[in-house]
Amino acid sequence: MVESLTHKDNHVRAIAAQVLCNLARSDPENRMLKDFDALLAVTKDERFVTARHCLQALWKVGAAGKQQQTKLVDGLAGRFEECITEKNSTLIRYDIIQGLKNLYTEVKDEKVREKALELIETEEDIKYRKKYARLWRIR
Repeated sequence: MVESLTHKDNHVRAIAAQVLCNLARSDPENRMLKDFDALLAVTKDERFVTARHCLQALWKVGAAGKQQQTKLVDGLAGRFEECITEKNSTLIRYDIIQGLKNLYTEVKDEKVREKALELIETEEDIKYRKKYARLWRIR
């Protein structure tokens, strides 16, 4: 599956990313910890739809355990900051905040909530800051 993350067909890349995210919980050997960077790289895919499908499923990795959660939150925070120069940065940021919300709903860890709110506060455009905050029902 990890090899398929770099397949020439974007549909194969998207499916591989989603399958890996869904399998993260059934990974007793914690292979996801070493393969996470390859998965995060798909969120920068040349085909935006592929990147977005991966990004929307990525939160499931964090629900697999504390180490995975830390790796995911750090990875998404980095992605949130670096995507500002990309064409669809507001959609990417929205998906990241939504993913953190999904993770928080699943694991109920306040650190996830705090990181999401911290990221929201870094958004300079008030319109988008409000949009992201609505995901957390914050005004």
